[in-house]
Amino acid sequence: MEPNPEKLKVLFIDSIHPMLFEMLCNAGMECDYRPEITFKTALKIIERYDGIIIRSKFPLQREFLSKASRLKFIGRVGAGLENIDVEFAGSKKITCFNAPEGHSISTGEHAVGMLLALVNNICKANNEVKNGQWFREVNRGMEIMGKVVGIIGYGNTGKTFARCLSGFNARIIAWDKYKTGYSDSYVTESSMDELFKNCDILSLNLPLTEETRYLVNDDFLSRFRKDIYIVNISRGQIINTSDLVKNLRKGKVRGAALDVLEYEKSNFEELHRRNIPDDYIFLLEHPKVILTPHIAGWTHESNKKLAEVMATKIIKSFVKTT
Repeated sequence: MEPNPEKLKVLFIDSIHPMLFEMLCNAGMECDYRPEITFKTALKIIERYDGIIIRSKFPLQREFLSKASRLKFIGRVGAGLENIDVEFAGSKKITCFNAPEGHSISTGEHAVGMLLALVNNICKANNEVKNGQWFREVNRGMEIMGKVVGIIGYGNTGKTFARCLSGFNARIIAWDKYKTGYSDSYVTESSMDELFKNCDILSLNLPLTEETRYLVNDDFLSRFRKDIYIVNISRGQIINTSDLVKNLRKGKVRGAALDVLEYEKSNFEELHRRNIPDDYIFLLEHPKVILTPHIAGWTHESNKKLAEVMATKIIKSFVKTT
C-alpha cells in the first residue's frame, strides 16, 4: 500500500479506540489526536487538515466547514450523521463516512435485552426483591413467542435486532421507506399499514432526519390496532415524548424501552439539566418504562469494530494500492 503523494493530515477531536489512529498512520497519514480540543480552537486550525474524525463532540455545520479549506473527508465514528451538515459538506466535495456496521451487533443485543426486561418486569421485580418485597402476580410477564414484532428501518441495526429475535418464534415484519425486496430468513417485508394492523411490539431503527423527527406522535400511535410495546435504540427525537406519555397514561402504549431520549444534549453524553420537563419525570417513575443512557452501541467490542470499520472505509477511498 502506498499513500497518496500528498500526505493527508487528520485531526481527531473525540476519544476513539486507538486502532483507528494506528491504521490511518500505518496507511501513511499524519494524525493529530486531540480529544480535549474545544470548538473555538478546532475552528482556528481546521484549515490545516484534510480529514477530521469525530463522534459527537460538537456539530460540524456551515460555519465550521467553511473554514475547512483543505478538508477531504469527515469520519463520524458511529451510525448517525445528524451532527454534520452533509449537504453543505457535499457542496464542498467533502466525503462523509459513518460506521453503523461497527455497533449493529451491540445495539441489536441491547434492544432484545431491554425488550425482555420490559415485558417480564425484570427491572421492577429486581428493585422490589432488593427492598424486601416479594410480589409475584403483579409481575406476571408476557412471552415474545407468537407475538408480532414490527421493525421500522431495516438497516444494520434493524436486521441485527431481527436476527437476535429469530429464536423466539415471533412473527417479525419490517417496513423501510427506502428499500424493497429485503425479506429474508429473519423478517418479512411489510407495509406501514400492516404494522399498524398487526404489531404487538414496535422497534425503531432509524436515523434522525427532518423526515423522522417526531415521527412517533399521538396521531401515529393512535393508528395501531393493538396496544403496543415500544423499543427505541435509535435517536430520542424520533419520539415526541409528550405524546408518548399521553399514550402510556391511557394504555395505548403498554410499556417503553428507551436507550435514547429527546432531552439528550447533542453530544449524547448527558441530559439537558435545566427545566427538566414533567414528562421526563413521568418516564422516570413509570413502572413500565426502562431507560438506559444511550449505551446500546457502547460495548468493548463495538468500540474496536467502529474504529476498524471507519479506518477501512477511509483507507479504501483515500489510499492508493499497488
